[in-house]
Amino acid sequence: MRKKVIVIGLDGLEPSIVEAMLGRGELPNLARIRQSGVYARLQTTYPAQTPVAWSSFVTGTNPGGHGIFDFICRDPQTYQPDAALSRFERPKSMLAQPRVVNQRKGVPLWQPLSQAGVPSTVLRCPCTFPPEALNGRMLAGVGVPDLRGSQSKGTFYTQDRAVTAQEHEQLIFLDSGSDVTSRVIGPRNTRLSPPGDTFCEMRARVDKAGGKLLIETGGTPAKIEVAAKGWSEWVRFKFKFSMLQSVSGIARFYVRQLEPHLEFYLSAVNFDPAAPMFPVSSPGDYARELSERIGLFSTLGMAEDHNGLNNGRLDESAYLQHCELVIGERERMMRFELDRFTEGLFFMLFDTPDRVQHMMWRFRDSQHPGFERDLAPELATRIEEHYQRCDALLASVLDKEDENTLLIVLSDHGFGSFRRAFDTNTWLWQSGLLALKDGRKPDADLGEGFPAVDWSKTHAYAVGLGGIYLNLKGREGAGILEEGTEADRVRRAIQTGLAGLPDVQTQRPAIRSVSRREELYSGPFMDQAPDLLVNFHSGFRVSWHSAVGGFAHDLLEDNTRRWSGDHIVDPDAVPGILFMNRPAQHNHARITDLAPTILNYLGVPVPESMEGRSLL
Repeated sequence: MRKKVIVIGLDGLEPSIVEAMLGRGELPNLARIRQSGVYARLQTTYPAQTPVAWSSFVTGTNPGGHGIFDFICRDPQTYQPDAALSRFERPKSMLAQPRVVNQRKGVPLWQPLSQAGVPSTVLRCPCTFPPEALNGRMLAGVGVPDLRGSQSKGTFYTQDRAVTAQEHEQLIFLDSGSDVTSRVIGPRNTRLSPPGDTFCEMRARVDKAGGKLLIETGGTPAKIEVAAKGWSEWVRFKFKFSMLQSVSGIARFYVRQLEPHLEFYLSAVNFDPAAPMFPVSSPGDYARELSERIGLFSTLGMAEDHNGLNNGRLDESAYLQHCELVIGERERMMRFELDRFTEGLFFMLFDTPDRVQHMMWRFRDSQHPGFERDLAPELATRIEEHYQRCDALLASVLDKEDENTLLIVLSDHGFGSFRRAFDTNTWLWQSGLLALKDGRKPDADLGEGFPAVDWSKTHAYAVGLGGIYLNLKGREGAGILEEGTEADRVRRAIQTGLAGLPDVQTQRPAIRSVSRREELYSGPFMDQAPDLLVNFHSGFRVSWHSAVGGFAHDLLEDNTRRWSGDHIVDPDAVPGILFMNRPAQHNHARITDLAPTILNYLGVPVPESMEGRSLL
C-alpha cells in the first residue's frame, strides 16, 4: 500500500471570507473536503508572514527553531537592513561564481522523508532558495530574486519626458516617433571596472491600425506582437558578460498605450528555468525538464508584479491579467506533477491569493484611504472571485485522491485591511530612545538604512515589519546598552509606551501589545530574533519607512498605496485555514502541527526538533 500526502497551500486565504463563501455554497471543492474530514482555523506564527509561517510549516518549529523571523533582517554591525531569506557570498577568486546560502535552518520534513526512502515533490515552497538535495524534486519559491538580484524590479519605457522614476523600477526614455530603439537591462557585470549593466538591444514599432506593438529583441522569439493593454508571451534574452560568458533570462512585455505617446512595461527579468544563473531546482536540471514539458514559467519568488501596480505603471486590469498568467502556470505545473505522483509527499503553493488581496483589498473597504468609489462596483468582488478560482483548481486534486491519500489544503495566515501606517522609528525618536544627528527631525527625506542616526545616544531602533532591536553593547556595532537592568528598563518603556497607543485621527488604538522575543520563541536561533515584536490592531501596520530603517514625518499616516491589504498585525487576528479529508483529534491546530501530521501518516519518525503534534 503506497500512502500519499497531497498538500495544497493557498497563501493568505482569510477565514472570515472562506466561511462566508462556504455558507453561500460558493466553494464546492473545499466544502467537499470539509464534509469528508475537518475544517478549522489554523494558528499562525509570530509574526504572521509568508516566509516565517511556511518555514514553521516545513520544520514543525517556532521561528526560533528555523531562524526566519521576517522578510527583512539587519546587520548588527552596520545596522543596515538586508534580505533575511538568503544571502550571497562573494567569491574569493575573480574566476569563481558567487555562492547563495539559504538562511532557513531547522529540519524540513522532506529530510526525514528522504532518509526513510520516501519521495517528495515540493513546488514553490518559500525559503527553499537555493534548493537542497532530497529524494524527489524541488522548485524554489519565495526568496528567489530576479536576474538583477532584487525581489522584483521591472522597467518602464516611455516617450513622456515628464515621467519620474518610482520605487523598485528602472525608467528608460524613448525617442519620439513610431519606430524606436532601446535596450533591455540585464544583470550587473561586476567584473568590469567600474561595474556596468549588461543589456540586449531592442526595437519597437507602433502599429496603430492593428492596435499593437511590434517588438524585435534579438531574443527568443526574435519578433513578437503585443496588443495594447495586453501582455506578451515569455521572451528569452541573453546577456553577455564577455565573449565566453553569458546568462539567459526571461520576461514579459505589457503595452500600456500606443498614443498619444508610446509607453510599455517589461516585467522583472526572471532566471530562465532552462538555464538559471543560480540553481532554482533540485535536481539542478529539473527546472529545465519542467519548462520543456509545460512551457516557460516564472521563477521569481514573488512573481505577481505588485510593484508595477503600486507605481501606477499597470492598472488593476493589467495586474489581474498577470496574476492569472502566474496561477495558470502553477496549475499546469501541479497537474503535470500530480499525473506522475504515486507515493510520498506532494506540496504545491499558490501565492497568488495573497498578492491579489494585498492589491485589491481597498475596493472592498469603503473606509480605506485608497478606496475608489467609481471602481469599487467592478473590483470589490475580485478577491472572492479569486477564491473561487482557487477552489476550481482543487477539482483536479480531488480527482487524484484515493483511500490512501491524506489531502491537506491550508493557508499560512489570514488577511485584513491596511488603512493606517505607524512609524516605529519616529515614535522611538519622540520617546527619547533614538537620537538623530545635528538636531534633525524625522522625515522621509532622511532616507533608508539610518544614515542620520546618532548611535552613541540611541537605545533602540526598528527594522522589518514589526521588529524592534535594542542597541546592545557587544552585539550592535556601536551598542551603548548593557544587557540586564538597563536594557530591561528600555524594554519596559517600549512595551508600556506602545501598548494601547491611540490613533487620534481614527479614535482607535493602533497597537494591541508588544511582545518580548523570549515570550514567543525558543530554540537555537532565538538570539537572531528582534528583541521586541509590535502587535498591531486590525487596520494598522508598520510604515513603509520604518521597515527599511527610515522615518516618516508623522507618527501615523494614511496608507495611500495600492498595497492596501495586509496581515502584519497581532497574529491572533489573522489565523489561517486548514482543510483535511480526515477527522482531526482536536480543533485547535497550529501550523507547526502539519509536518508531524504528514510524517506520522507516512510512517516516518518525527524528529525531536519538531514541537508540533500530529493531528491524526
